[in-house]
Amino acid sequence: MVFDLDMIKKLYAAIPGRIAKARRAVNKPLTLSEKILYAHLHGDQKLENFGRGKSYVDFAPDRVAMQDATAQMALLQFMSAGRPKVAVPSTVHCDHLIVAKVGAKDDLQIANGESKEVFDFLSSVSTKYGLGFWKPGAGIIHQVVLENYAFPGGMMIGTDSHTVNAGGLGMVAIGVGGADAVDVMSGMAWELKFPKLIGVKLTGKLNGWTAAKDVILKVAGILTVKGGTGAIVEYFGEGATSMSCTGKGTICNMGAEIGATTSTFGYDSSMERYLKSTGRAEVAKLANKIKEHLTGDPEVYKNPEKYFDQVIEINLTELEPYINGPFTPDLATPISKMKEAAEKNGWPLKVEVGLIGSCTNSSYEDISRAASLAKQVANKGLKTKAMFTITPGSEQVRYTIERDGFIDVFNKIGAKVFANACGPCIGMWNRVGAERKEKNTIIHSFNRNFQSRNDGNPNTYAFVASPEVVTAIAIAGDLSFNPMTDMLTNEQGQQVKLTAPTGDELPKNGFDVKEPGFIAPAKDGSKVEVKVDPGSDRLQLLEPFKAWEKTDLTRLRLLIKAKGKCTTDHISMAGKWLKYRGHLDNISNNLLIGATNSYNDKINSVRNGLTGQYDEVPHVQRAYKASGIGSIVVGDENYGEGSSREHAAMEPRHLGVRAILVKSFARIHETNLKKQGMLALTFADKADYDKIREDDIFDITGLMAFAPEKPLTVVIHHSDGKIEKILANHTYNKNQIDWFKAGSALNAMAKPKAKSAVKKAAPKKSKPVAKKKAVKKPAAKKAVKKVTKRPVKAVKKSAKKKSKR
Repeated sequence: MVFDLDMIKKLYAAIPGRIAKARRAVNKPLTLSEKILYAHLHGDQKLENFGRGKSYVDFAPDRVAMQDATAQMALLQFMSAGRPKVAVPSTVHCDHLIVAKVGAKDDLQIANGESKEVFDFLSSVSTKYGLGFWKPGAGIIHQVVLENYAFPGGMMIGTDSHTVNAGGLGMVAIGVGGADAVDVMSGMAWELKFPKLIGVKLTGKLNGWTAAKDVILKVAGILTVKGGTGAIVEYFGEGATSMSCTGKGTICNMGAEIGATTSTFGYDSSMERYLKSTGRAEVAKLANKIKEHLTGDPEVYKNPEKYFDQVIEINLTELEPYINGPFTPDLATPISKMKEAAEKNGWPLKVEVGLIGSCTNSSYEDISRAASLAKQVANKGLKTKAMFTITPGSEQVRYTIERDGFIDVFNKIGAKVFANACGPCIGMWNRVGAERKEKNTIIHSFNRNFQSRNDGNPNTYAFVASPEVVTAIAIAGDLSFNPMTDMLTNEQGQQVKLTAPTGDELPKNGFDVKEPGFIAPAKDGSKVEVKVDPGSDRLQLLEPFKAWEKTDLTRLRLLIKAKGKCTTDHISMAGKWLKYRGHLDNISNNLLIGATNSYNDKINSVRNGLTGQYDEVPHVQRAYKASGIGSIVVGDENYGEGSSREHAAMEPRHLGVRAILVKSFARIHETNLKKQGMLALTFADKADYDKIREDDIFDITGLMAFAPEKPLTVVIHHSDGKIEKILANHTYNKNQIDWFKAGSALNAMAKPKAKSAVKKAAPKKSKPVAKKKAVKKPAAKKAVKKVTKRPVKAVKKSAKKKSKR
């Protein structure tokens, strides 16, 4: 089935003209990223040569995708927006709430029982507001999007940081928080600071044990977890065109791990093959007609240094496999150096579990290459030393690999096939023995390996590698094993060597699936009633946050001074907490429970300034809230990296935290904080982080004159009576300052509606004749009610005027 064909036709018809206008405005050749961005400017956005990393620009994405964990809060917010139907094609994918434990069938059955209330809510909201709904077991959002919705030259946003996976099909696909999704689903413009551009030139060709995964593992080592912040990474060169479409998707997927806004590749024959193989030959045909517009201009790739802010070159022929980790996806080690690194750092060499699949590496090509290694276990008299699991990315992939015999191959080596869901990748893994918190090593083909992420055990050393390398190391049971050079001893005592993996880019007999798990949006869902039980502990209707008091913030307590890496996993853990993603008050009980307190080096242990006692972070913050005391969170570099989860911004807002002051922010988290009416501030002098003491009291001044590019002042009151003043920078524009003043972006969206209602009713009062009719109460009520119920176009116009000033 081809989705959104009419929308794609309309966009493709407009792209050549839009790019021609953009090229005249910019007066230079264009990268692919620039072409897609300029082709998706919002109708009210003036065309100009935007400053990279400087200009805030309004865009009109083609579609929105949400997974079940983030969709709950996004749709609860959308219900408050008053729209009768989503304005752009949108989908919900149920992939996060399935715990991996026994196996696919049993785990899915349990999830359907335990999370029935949430799935029913998401299904009914989708039916009412016109969203496509993918049932539990249908697959992981990013794999399903690649198979069904992604298309070259398109632009989409998704409420998951790995939305960027769709760049493998030539899209600009960007992870956002739920409030951003609400803007787009409501028909409003979506604001983004125009990204910087990083070019990665790929030469040569992948061979032997090296896979597409190794490209991004190497890039992560070069750029680190924050090197791509505020930038789009665009891959090009002969190495890019020689790679499979799904391989490109893997590289783009893990672009989230370097903080990139997104990553993308130009349209080529591999994308055409993939579109045809997944039943979208019509889209491939349309793309072929404008293919020169679906890649960067030739001059750009000929002289990339002139058109990109940074250029990296990688020779795929010379690239060796990498293993990244532990505890961070940018600690990159070539496989030939792993033994030395592990011994030097004391990493446990014995591998307990090898896990392949997930949204990052569950393509047919990935599974077939891993299966080619699994076949060698029996053929060469070997026995798999580590536990081995497979997580298919979609029902289409699972059904096809079962049909083609790969699951049987894995079963023969004792593997366990989990449901088509995120599972262990996001901590939804009921791993036996994890509660003992023993030091151990696992290796997987997922994208993230933060401390405690996969199994909740802070002492699990998780490493990231390609499915091929994961499979080989699981067979050996040894992290130091290098399959390119090392021998294994089989059950007969013989020395044998694994042959390099082989596999098919696409299934020779095509993809197949019996029950994809899709429910199409209803044509008219107006009569559908969405019910939320007031007594539910899973779902809770939202109350608007309070507006700014129109004063400076004073007497704020320090909640925590977080030390080192503080990701959204640390701020709002997943795992068992996913069940509360639709209930803001309940999930707020996990606020910052994974963060390390810089004063005692303990996790989830902070000083309560009211009692002087140490307690869990949420308990202390709730005590401050009950006493009417605001607080501040202080953090280190790249605060909020990782997942797009806006709960990491909504929870502190809900519990009374007023400001987050850090050395630097990850892009999505900073935006999420702004959307929820929080102050997201950075130290003007990073050394001021060291001035913060555990018992300090803070004032934030300058808010009465809060303006773009104008720093605020943080006044620090030390307990010894000393007072220090430091400057705090911010990146708020005029529109975002309005969000802060209103209490949130949603509140700001609602404000113009009320003004519009009053404006519309006013002329009736001025009529000289029939004055009595003009002030007649029923008529006035009717007029106000009619306008207030829907966010009319006047809302957008009003917002646009503000942002253009």
